[in-house]
Parts: sequence; C-alpha cells; structure tokens
Amino acid sequence: MAIQHFPLKLVSRRMLAPSVGHYVFVRDDGQPLDFIPGQFIQVHFEYADGTATKRSYSLATIHDHAIGPGEAVEIAVSYVPGGAATALFEGLDVGGTVDASGPFGRFCLLPTDANARYLLIGTGTGVTPYRAMLPLIEQAIAERGIQVVLLFGARTPDELLYGDEFRAFADRHPDNFRFVPCFSRELPEPGSDAAHADVRHGYVQQFLPEFAPDAATDIAYLCGNPNMVDACFEALKESGLEVKQIRREKYVSSK
Repeated sequence: MAIQHFPLKLVSRRMLAPSVGHYVFVRDDGQPLDFIPGQFIQVHFEYADGTATKRSYSLATIHDHAIGPGEAVEIAVSYVPGGAATALFEGLDVGGTVDASGPFGRFCLLPTDANARYLLIGTGTGVTPYRAMLPLIEQAIAERGIQVVLLFGARTPDELLYGDEFRAFADRHPDNFRFVPCFSRELPEPGSDAAHADVRHGYVQQFLPEFAPDAATDIAYLCGNPNMVDACFEALKESGLEVKQIRREKYVSSK
C-alpha cells in the first residue's frame, strides 16, 4: 500500500532547550491527523544534491482522542550542527510547509494493558511521546488507579524538555504520577524553577533499580538514546520482565 503524503504548514515554533525546537503544524490539505499517542511522523526532503531523505519525529501533541482527531501536529526537533534536517527546520518560516507522511509506529499505551504500573524512561527528545500520552495516562489513573514513574534523563536543567508540564501533571496526581529528572552534567540551582524534590544526579539507567521493576506489576517504555535503551532493556530483563513487557524506541541522530 502506498504511503500517503500530506503537507504540514508551520503555525508556530519556540525553543524548548538551547538546541531543541518545538514546532506546531497543521495539515495544509484540510484533513486532521488521527494518531495514537506514541506514534511518529516522517518528514521528507532532499539533500543539497537532490537525493531524497527523511527524518522521523514522535508526535508531542496533547489531545483528548476521545473527541476525535486533533488539529495541531506538534513535534520536537533536535538541532544537529551541519545537519540537513536542521537547516530545513531552521529555515522554515511560519506559513511555510514541509512534506510529511504517517502516522507510524506501535510505541503506544494499549487499551488491553492490565498492569498496575508504567515505567516511562526517556532521554532528550525521547520524552516527546510521553507528553502526548498524558491524557491517556490521566484516564488510566482515573479508571484503573495505575501508578506511573517517568524517569527522564537530560544533561542540564536547560535541557529538561517539557519539564514544567510533567511537573504540573505530577502535582495534579501526587499519589499516582512521579516525575524524576536525572541530570548527567549539572543539577538545578536550589530554589530555581527546575529544582525538584525527585531530582537525581547521573544517568537514568543508574536509578532504575531504585524503582524495583517487577514483572508482576510493570510495563516499561524506553525511548531515546540507543545506549540508554539497551542498558535499561537488559536491566529490566534481569529484573524478570518479559520482552513483551518492555516497549522500545531508539532515536538515532542523523545528518
């Protein structure tokens, strides 16, 4: 079956971190983008020599899917020095369009899940799908009383993507949602906005044992840096989780 392409028109953009932009698009063909939180789109373009290429971006859109498809198409874009996709996005003005396809992927919460807890583990822009999942997580908290731990790895407080939103969600659901930022380079200043009771200094995989992964209760999601994904995958298996209880998506940086 041929993949359907559609134009996305840029509505707005803002910087999430020194090298990550948040881009808001709408489909320019008048159609909504119906997707499941955790899925991604592909953006198609050409290198300077005319060779066709593409990049994948997880959808960051927060939308109540119970009311039907949403209008906004939101993604987080990491800027790679000298990168072709970086040049494309940095040069895109509001009102400009890109060629996209999708949605794709199965990195999603499943309606058949009967687990007691989700372990959501991400680094960098790998936290994007978890932002899109927040309405479904809220629904699962209300309906099933699930527990959720979001372990999020960043180098510095400046790179804690959507940190304010995850912290606000944790504040609304203090008994069910725990947000644990792990900073590998520097910790937030005491008393700053990024300071958080659950902050850790180091890499997310170092702190996974603290949350005692349990095959009887847990489903784990791993998204972001391939080394982190591999390390956590092995640790979760050693804790007794079956492969079907561990859902993975690796982000590989491309020029």
